[in-house]
Amino acid sequence: MGKNHVTRRMLMLGGLALLASGCVSAERPRGSAIAARPRLDPRYRRQEVAYLGPEAPGTILVDTEQRFLYYVQGGGSAIRYGIGVGEEGRTLKGRVRVGRKAEWPSWTPTENMMQRKPHLRQYAGGVSGGLHNPLGAAALYLYRGGQDTMFRLHGTNEPWTIGQAVSSGCIRLTNDDIVDLYSRAGVGTTVMIV
Repeated sequence: MGKNHVTRRMLMLGGLALLASGCVSAERPRGSAIAARPRLDPRYRRQEVAYLGPEAPGTILVDTEQRFLYYVQGGGSAIRYGIGVGEEGRTLKGRVRVGRKAEWPSWTPTENMMQRKPHLRQYAGGVSGGLHNPLGAAALYLYRGGQDTMFRLHGTNEPWTIGQAVSSGCIRLTNDDIVDLYSRAGVGTTVMIV
């Protein structure tokens, strides 16, 4: 384990530091009290479910309409995670592969993102990894034909957005869930997005 390895303890300690510092996102729900943030809907909590679909064990299946991601385990089961998806139909579709993985990844908005949301220009130089970073604790980078699609499966520092269409196209999971998925899915893992 390297010094940048993500652990549940780090997430808990980081969350406490975030609460103590008063750091909030610009897309935070209305109201100023942190306690007023909506909790994660129980249906979006990680759980093992029956899976009888055609995808092979070790495949990640992303259902953007239902807002669930499945890690197929075989034997008729999968681990289901709640996800946030791209707003206004922005998302990748079809079969891709995990081309690389990163813990506490850095983030730079794309030119298209900055055109749609000019306030993101302040981050044009990039944002280093950490609790303030919108990619959260880890990211799986999606590739097609050996090329980076610029779409990611990643954590979020806004867990109340799980189950909603709010991102610029990437698939977001709670930080706890992306850490779990990161430990299961290696580089080369097939991802089917429907």
